[in-house]
Amino acid sequence: MAIVLYHHPFSRAANTVWMLEEVGVEYELKFVDIMAGDQKKEEVTKLNPMGKLPLLVDGDTVVTESAAIGLYLADRYASGRLAPKLDDAARGTYFRWSLFAPSVIEPGSMAKAGNWEFRAGSAGWGNYDDMIATMESAISGRDFVLGKEFSMADVIFGGTIAYMLDFKMLEPRPSFTGYAKRVKARPAYAKSEARNKAVMDERGLKMPGA
Repeated sequence: MAIVLYHHPFSRAANTVWMLEEVGVEYELKFVDIMAGDQKKEEVTKLNPMGKLPLLVDGDTVVTESAAIGLYLADRYASGRLAPKLDDAARGTYFRWSLFAPSVIEPGSMAKAGNWEFRAGSAGWGNYDDMIATMESAISGRDFVLGKEFSMADVIFGGTIAYMLDFKMLEPRPSFTGYAKRVKARPAYAKSEARNKAVMDERGLKMPGA
């Protein structure tokens, strides 16, 4: 049975397509019209009560949350290739930066953009300038977060940086732009872009503002 990804190209599910292409497993895209609010319909909410994408179904297993999906796919289908093996100490670094993206970068950037008032010591994402410096430390002097070796962490962490650069949500520092260029050079990234574009063309969708 093929993996099913509940998908819309304007959602985080677009990046999940990249994850699937990197892993190299068969999968099916199930279109969910988020513009019409279909993600809140029972077909989706019975699997994910949050009514959000991405939503991945692998047989009897349901996985939500983009980073969790990436880590699941890499461990199950690409262990030792896209995920360090269980006895490899590199898993610590791998998990660190995989989870830094949704836990720190996303809320930290939203807080900055929205001028949220909060105590940095009480927020999980802390201070914005510290966050940027920490992001740079992850890739300073190395090709990918694990060094020379590309991993699913780069799809999650690197995909977040690349997306933010594309939409001018992040200062284009050389460390960030160089890293984004390296992750975007992956053949699986190009395949995912083509797959997402095919859905857009089929559905007559245009990127907001295009």
